[in-house]
Amino acid sequence: MTARPTSPDETGALLTAVARAAICRRLAQVYVCPNCPDWMDAPGAVFVTLTRDGQLRGCIGSLEACRSLRADLEANACAAAFRDPRFPPLAAEELPGTRVEVSILSQPEAMAFRDEADALAQLRPGIDGVILEYGRHRGTFLPQVWEQLPEPGLFMRHLKLKAGLPPDFWSDDLRLSRYSVEKYKEAS
Repeated sequence: MTARPTSPDETGALLTAVARAAICRRLAQVYVCPNCPDWMDAPGAVFVTLTRDGQLRGCIGSLEACRSLRADLEANACAAAFRDPRFPPLAAEELPGTRVEVSILSQPEAMAFRDEADALAQLRPGIDGVILEYGRHRGTFLPQVWEQLPEPGLFMRHLKLKAGLPPDFWSDDLRLSRYSVEKYKEAS
């Protein structure tokens, strides 16, 4: 198996190029992408975030590795571009001004806590991605969201809203998991 590049710049350039190439194929555009090395055949969970002019344009991903890193990256790149329910499908003329970011997720780890205050005290702003689950409600924020919501209480209130719960909701049956990411942004 081919070793993963030691340079984060090389890894990022490859991952963002594979994501962009998948979107280009769906738009019937040509984009030359380097060959995928063997290490991308290993299972991986990826989120792909698209931005235009610094604003979110799409973000879709997987919380657990259920297919190869390459397959997950390509599928989530297309989902972020064409199936994020918050946005219309990406148009071909938008693509040149759209920036691709790839986040590779670690395995989520369940958090143990006594109450909401204890859970909030355990969160590591800027480091933790968080998955919130309660019954059929589920939501996640990548660690990058801490940039907009730097205070744990505010972060959690917005995560509850994203999961379809009231911002002040709490239950002993609520489950939280955390993960970290390796984040790679396409060069401007």
